[in-house]
Amino acid sequence: MKKLLLLSLFIMHIGNAQANELWQHEWPNTDFTKKNVDFNEIISGGPPKDGIPSIDNPIFKPVSKINNIGDKEPVISLNIKGEARAYPVSILMYHEIVNDIVGQEPVSITYCPLCNASLTFKRTVDSKVLDFGTTGKLRKSDMVMYDRQTQSWWQQFSGEAIVGNLTGTKLKLVPSRIESFSLFKERHPKGKVLVPNDANARPYGNNPYTSYDSSKWPFLFTDEHNSDTPPLARVVAVGNNAWPLSLLKTKRQISFNGILISWQKGQNSALDSSNIKKGRDIGNVIVTRDGQDIAYHVPFAFAFLAFNKDGIIHTK
Repeated sequence: MKKLLLLSLFIMHIGNAQANELWQHEWPNTDFTKKNVDFNEIISGGPPKDGIPSIDNPIFKPVSKINNIGDKEPVISLNIKGEARAYPVSILMYHEIVNDIVGQEPVSITYCPLCNASLTFKRTVDSKVLDFGTTGKLRKSDMVMYDRQTQSWWQQFSGEAIVGNLTGTKLKLVPSRIESFSLFKERHPKGKVLVPNDANARPYGNNPYTSYDSSKWPFLFTDEHNSDTPPLARVVAVGNNAWPLSLLKTKRQISFNGILISWQKGQNSALDSSNIKKGRDIGNVIVTRDGQDIAYHVPFAFAFLAFNKDGIIHTK
């Protein structure tokens, strides 16, 4: 992380105008005249375009064939039209985006470790299927994605295009869970699990952001954080409403406007120990309405407030 920090600080130092010249060279097919954010908010996270490679041809194995993932390790799970798949965070940590088709629905499964934001989007826009990659850029410490069809840039946390021809377009969220591998196996004994295309390509299972979720301040986040909830405290986010994970852990269940949020123990933090299998137990969250899963995620408080200006963190 130290090398990434130094490179990003260099980009910030050379100024926005020079940075834009670098962007134009790196992104000749992106229309930088179209944007809905201040370019000064976008900085380099260190890696270049696709330096963190998305997974575009995912490989899966049946749950019964997986023996190298700990029962309490976190996975992002999907169930679309009866097709259940799990995407281990230990893999997404090094790729951040998986472009897949589940239940005949083209989707992108995304994870930004700096925000702990795990979001799944439909990737069909105006009847065109988009493929997403990483720009290597950050805005408010959140990953900026791009689509390969129009070279537009997208904010992962909001699912909105912020630069390029598709500026202002929003991707549709798909309900997904972030849960322990054991819970996924229990719910979907015939489900499939993402495996690396090359098991030796990355140190899968290791956390390169050791103790990040117990740090006092987020990586490369320069905004203010005006909340009694610590910036790197996890919150359960549903739209513009959020609840501290610590509150949910105490209450075990929270009801809000027809939504039921529940907690149970048994999931490791992916951003604690250097070995994800040894991460502390932060528990599992389920969010439903009328017994059906709805879209939610468990990001850090700073990111929730940074991208939800009218957002409310409920502390009671």
